[in-house]
Amino acid sequence: MMQWMTLFNKEMTENWRNKKWIWVPLVFILLAITDPLSTYYMPQIIDAVGGLPEGTIIEMPEPAPAEVVAMSLGQFSSFGVLIIVLTSMGTIAGEIKNGVAELILVKPVAYKNYISAKWAAHLLLILVAFAVGMFASWYYINLLFGDLSFTSFLFILLFYGTWLLFVVTLSIFYNTFFKTPGLVAFFSILTIVVMSIVTQIFGTYLEWSPNNLSNYIFEMVRADDISSQLVGTSIVTVAISIVLLILSIYIFKTKELIQ
Repeated sequence: MMQWMTLFNKEMTENWRNKKWIWVPLVFILLAITDPLSTYYMPQIIDAVGGLPEGTIIEMPEPAPAEVVAMSLGQFSSFGVLIIVLTSMGTIAGEIKNGVAELILVKPVAYKNYISAKWAAHLLLILVAFAVGMFASWYYINLLFGDLSFTSFLFILLFYGTWLLFVVTLSIFYNTFFKTPGLVAFFSILTIVVMSIVTQIFGTYLEWSPNNLSNYIFEMVRADDISSQLVGTSIVTVAISIVLLILSIYIFKTKELIQ
């Protein structure tokens, strides 16, 4: 346990020195509040850029809080995923490429501790950044669009957090496959895109696909009810993440022993 904590603290310190604990939360805040603010102030934005032709009337109904939440989560599902992958693509692959991993593993360091400590440190960074970003979104939603209970906010963090868990774990998984960070990023994003396409095509048979989490969370906020599909999808997502983490440790250990 002491060895794991030492490795974990090393990763946390490195993330701080790289300013990840500053810029990642700031970017997540920006992602979370962009759509709520731009949607609410759209009439003023249109006027500021010259307005519409005289006589033009556009009815813009005010979105419900659930719809605004969906907007924020949509940003995390696209740009947020990209940021997660870019910040984690060199977590292990970069150290393998420059020889740092070999120097660490020469010492009596357990492979499972090395992988899981990196995974935990990056996951904590992403979850904290997401919580900060969604708190900013929740604040503006309540201020501009109507009441969104704090309980709903906590459930959003809980259930969407399982999707972030999956994305981080997927990136760590590919980190053990490739020595080139660019390949880690490419295959991580490709996997998520393929999963999304497959889920859309075979949606009837893949109700518990991780890619459905955002839709189920939207329904949860709209109906104020946690569906069995949301719970089931979250459990499946966590289970897949655990399997990927175990495979990451096994693959990394096997490759190192072969070398």
